[in-house]
Amino acid sequence: MAAVSALSACSSAPPLFSSDGRPTSMINCPASGGWSNCQENARAMCAGSYDVLDQSTENGQNGLLIACRAK
Repeated sequence: MAAVSALSACSSAPPLFSSDGRPTSMINCPASGGWSNCQENARAMCAGSYDVLDQSTENGQNGLLIACRAK
């Protein structure tokens, strides 16, 4: 039983799909550059528009969890 709870504590992967069914992507970039690099990468990945589902800064990295908007 302890192994099961240990495994669940290690799971931190983002969801594969947003609540409305769109695929999600995690974009990471150096925190020293601010958020603009992550935002540029998200725009390029989504060919323009996207929704930010979550954002975080850990260990010198900014992270955006995004879902591209429909074209």
